Amino acid sequence: MDSLIVAAAQALASGDALGAMKRVALRDDAPALALRGIAMAQLGDFDRAKALLKSAARAFGPRETVARARCIVAEAEIALVSRDLGWPEKVLETARAVLDRHGDRINAAHARNLQIRRLLLVGHLDEAERLVAKFDSSPLPPAARASHELAVAGIAIRRIRTAPARAALVRAAEAARKAGIPALSVEVRDATHALEVPVARLLTRGTERLLSLGEVEVLLSSGALVVDASRNVVRRGNDIVSLASRPVLFALARVLAEAAPADASRETLLSHAFRARHADESHRARLRVEIGRLRAALEPLADIGATARGFALTAHGKRDIVVLAPPIEAEHAPVLALLADGEAWSSSALAIALGISPRTVQRALDGLANSGKVQGVGNGRARRWMMPPVVGFPTTLLLPGPLPSD
Repeated sequence: MDSLIVAAAQALASGDALGAMKRVALRDDAPALALRGIAMAQLGDFDRAKALLKSAARAFGPRETVARARCIVAEAEIALVSRDLGWPEKVLETARAVLDRHGDRINAAHARNLQIRRLLLVGHLDEAERLVAKFDSSPLPPAARASHELAVAGIAIRRIRTAPARAALVRAAEAARKAGIPALSVEVRDATHALEVPVARLLTRGTERLLSLGEVEVLLSSGALVVDASRNVVRRGNDIVSLASRPVLFALARVLAEAAPADASRETLLSHAFRARHADESHRARLRVEIGRLRAALEPLADIGATARGFALTAHGKRDIVVLAPPIEAEHAPVLALLADGEAWSSSALAIALGISPRTVQRALDGLANSGKVQGVGNGRARRWMMPPVVGFPTTLLLPGPLPSD
C-alpha cells in the first residue's frame, strides 16, 4: 500500500475529508476511488460518493473480496444517512459475513452497527435489541463506537428507559471526544439535549402540562391508567391494551379519559369518534355498539358505565386516569416528526419508516409543502424532503480502517 493511500485513509478516520481528497483527487485506481467516495460522502455529495464507490468495487480484482465488501459497507452507510431505506439489507449482511470470515473484525462490527441503526430508524426495536445483545463493540474505533452508543441510546429512548439512555450517551460523548470529530460531538450533544426537551403532553382533569422523557417514565410506572395517544394504547404499568388497529375505539377511550372522573356526553363522543355533526338514531345505535366493544377491550383495566347524558370511564382500583398526547398534534404530525431530524428524506423512505403507503406519504408531503412546512429538493426518484431551514451537521461517515486490501 502506498503512502498517499495510507495518509488519505488516516485523514478520513480523523474526519478530514478535504485532506483526504488532496491526496487522492487525481487518482483513478481502485483504492483511491474508494477513499474519494467516502470523502465525498463526508462532504455531503452522496450521489457522487455512491458512483465512486460502485466504480471502486468494480475496479477491485476478483480476489479482493474484502476490499469490495468494504465498499459495500460504505455504500450502506451512505444509504442510511441519505435515508435510502430501500437499499437491500441482504447485500450488507453478505458483505458483513465476508469481512467476518476474513478476520476483518473492525469493519464487520461496523457493518453490524449499520444494521442496528437502520432497524432503529424504521422502528424494529425488538430486532435491534436482539442484535445489540450479541454485538461486540470493542473492535470499533472511537468514532464508530460513538455511533453505536447513539444507537443504543436511541433504543433506550424509544423504550422510555432514561437511565440506560443517559449511560449510553455518556459513553458516546467520551468516544466522540477521543475521536476528535466536532460534528460527531455535536450529534451526541443534540441527542443528550433530547432527554430534557418536552416529548409529550399530560392531559388530566381539564389541565395540560408538558412532560420530559424522564417524567413520562415516572408516569408510566405510577400505576395510573394512561391513554397513550402517541401509540394508541391504553396501559397501566406493564398491562397494555393496544387499540392501534381500532381508531374508533381509541377515539372513544381518549374522550372518556379526558372527561374522567366526570362523564362524557353522547354528543361529544359522536363528534370525536364518528365526526357526526348531527347525530341521529343510527349514530346513537352505533355508539352503543362501539362502547360495548371498548368496554370488552378495556375490561382488564377499567369499567365503562352509562350515565344520564353519556358514559364514564372508571379505572380498576380507583386509579387516576390521564391522557398522554404528543407535544404537537397537527395534520401529518408523524411525517413532520421524522423530518425534524434535519436529514433529507425520500417519500419512499418515509413510507417505510411510518409503515404506510408511499401514496399516502406523498399526499401528506404535498399538503405540507403547500403550507410551507416542508420543502422538496430534486426531481423524480432523486427528490428529497426536509424542513426549512436545514440546520445542523450530517452524520459523520466513517469506514474504520483502510479500504484497500491489506
